[in-house]
Amino acid sequence: MIRIGNCSGYYGDRLSAMREMLEGGDLDYLTGDYLAELTMLILGRDRMKDESLGYAKTFVRQMTDSMALAQQRGVRIVANAGGLNPAALAAKLREIAAEQGLDIAIAHVEGDDLIARADELGLNEAAGGDALTANAYLGAFGIAAALTAGADVVVTGRVTDASVVVGPAIAHFGWGRDDLDALAGAVVAGHVIECGTQATAGNFSGFADVDMSTPLGFPIAEISADGSVVITKHEGTGGAVTVDTVTAQLVYEIQSPVYLGPDVSTRLDGLTLSQVGPDRVAITGAAGEPPPATAKVCLNAFGGFRNAVEFLLTGLDIPQKAALIEQQMEAAFAAGTRPETVEWHLDRTDADDPETQARATSLLRLHVKSDRPEPVGRAFSDAAIQLALASYPGFSVSRPPSAGTPYGVYRAAYVPQAEVPHVVVHPDGRRQHIPPPGTASAADWTKRDGESDRNAPLETGFAPLGETAGGTTRTPLGRLVHARSGDKGGDANIGVWIPADHPRRDDAFAWLLDLLDDATVRELLPEAAALDIEIHPLPNLCAVNVVVHGLLGEGVASSTRLDPQAKGVGEWLRARECAIPSVLLPDPTTAAEASL
Repeated sequence: MIRIGNCSGYYGDRLSAMREMLEGGDLDYLTGDYLAELTMLILGRDRMKDESLGYAKTFVRQMTDSMALAQQRGVRIVANAGGLNPAALAAKLREIAAEQGLDIAIAHVEGDDLIARADELGLNEAAGGDALTANAYLGAFGIAAALTAGADVVVTGRVTDASVVVGPAIAHFGWGRDDLDALAGAVVAGHVIECGTQATAGNFSGFADVDMSTPLGFPIAEISADGSVVITKHEGTGGAVTVDTVTAQLVYEIQSPVYLGPDVSTRLDGLTLSQVGPDRVAITGAAGEPPPATAKVCLNAFGGFRNAVEFLLTGLDIPQKAALIEQQMEAAFAAGTRPETVEWHLDRTDADDPETQARATSLLRLHVKSDRPEPVGRAFSDAAIQLALASYPGFSVSRPPSAGTPYGVYRAAYVPQAEVPHVVVHPDGRRQHIPPPGTASAADWTKRDGESDRNAPLETGFAPLGETAGGTTRTPLGRLVHARSGDKGGDANIGVWIPADHPRRDDAFAWLLDLLDDATVRELLPEAAALDIEIHPLPNLCAVNVVVHGLLGEGVASSTRLDPQAKGVGEWLRARECAIPSVLLPDPTTAAEASL
């Protein structure tokens, strides 16, 4: 068994986590995930300003503080903090080690950065213009090769989030390309712990039942030679590791039940979770299939310039006030230069008979975009602010609009794995090329199989809705289910599941699966009504995964939604009222009162 901890789920996560994990208990490896689609754009801007940058600077701060401690504890470190410049990060870490008198072997993995070949590989065309960044998702065998050769620290560019966990497992157990089930188990482990404290009750819809009074502990994956996993955390740290907190992370930012990756395609629909002790959840049943022949490439391109203003509408006649300011702003656009994109969003956050001014106020958000800075710059800001004394009663804005700013758009592209170099640069400078998988499946990153993944109706013995003894209670869906949501480029993913301790969990899941069909999802989430939706059941987890394509437009950096990363969509769904069979509610009386 190998113990692999995590100390970062994103660029900007808790700075003290690396030291906390090293001091908190035994580990073999400590990993960190610092990259996301938006992060690659941020690092691209850093590199444009200074070619020596392009990596996660917070990781440097953590390593400056903790590198000696990691060596003392015998913990090896693997992180994707190299971003767009893993070679420069490795060199920086060697400088720090030398300054501290440490003899530490530092390797890096590169090859993912395809920007120099963007024209040759058709990536500029896929990006809709010259790509700012173009990074393929590498697998874990380069990390494993570096560790096998003796590296104490391995930093990478763009690898899959799980690869920083899979690599140590490959090195420890000696797995090969054909050990697909074991690789799949390690991918599951990596997927669960990659987002740090999201596996220990962070962003968890059942947070009210968890002690959140102390900082949440970061997760640990104990991986065995067959790929089975136990998720845990250091004793005495905050939060909890339960079947539900692990399920929350398993269903986060996935699409179909087959989780594609460069080393293995992992089937999520056969997983079984069980509570095997306090803060210990076992995951078994991972099955692996050959990976796709293509590698996914994260592209960021310049999208143009944007600006926004948020009008506060208070009291009565909210629709009429919104119509007036829209009419006045449209007139101002007509008199000047109209931005190519003008989007209005009215969020009715007001309440009847409001006890506070905040409860009387709605938000009217205006977003503008243009290929040029002028239409969204000073002219736009002036047009909004010059209406202050000539518009609706109670005119106010949350803050004055600023100068227009550039924004990026995200797109995915796919190239043959054989076209992506995968190179380990060992501490002595020796370069080792990692060959692509020898066999590949027909799996297609862009395929949407929708209804084909729906299982046959479950044999639970539960009567269909309308025939249930005891009738139904109209109450928020969240009185019955947990949910977790997030972003995949321009798509939103919502995982919904029945809590593990539900006394009639199978019956409740059968009802949920029947409820969440295409039409009902569109009814419950009206903002998705005109979009492409996929629905995938995960019966072993009593979960349903919903993917809404295009809800976030062209990705986080360009999205104009109030919630551009779809973090709250799951909570929105939980707040929608449904007629739920009363016998399925944990406490029908309490649920009925809660719905009033």
